[in-house]
Amino acid sequence: MQAKPYLSLADAKTIGAAAEAEASANGWHVSIAICDDGGHLLWQLRMDGAAPMTAQIAPAKAQAAAIGRRETKLFEDVINNGRIAFLSAPLQGMLEGGVNIVVDGHTVGAVGVSGVKSAQDAQIAQAGIRALLG
Repeated sequence: MQAKPYLSLADAKTIGAAAEAEASANGWHVSIAICDDGGHLLWQLRMDGAAPMTAQIAPAKAQAAAIGRRETKLFEDVINNGRIAFLSAPLQGMLEGGVNIVVDGHTVGAVGVSGVKSAQDAQIAQAGIRALLG
């Protein structure tokens, strides 16, 4: 049987705290969601001032990045480049702002952020991941 790394709740809290700090440092009001490699929610935050809808979009982005095993920007680019049939894929949250977390070649989970421009959402997610992986 093979073994693989996984995200613990402590890991999710580390990622979440760093992501929240990045958002706060920029004056951004967002929702942040962290899920495991199966797309199951481990941790979520909706910051004061974040639109209620962001609390649904952030976990969808995290889930898409986790089970798709790649950043959601790639899905968005595929669709924007004309492959609209990809919209029928069984994923929601195929917008930039979901970033998968890779450890030893394994996607162990993902961070999804919603509330500001898509590139800024991704910036927040990446800051959280850097806090865990360096």
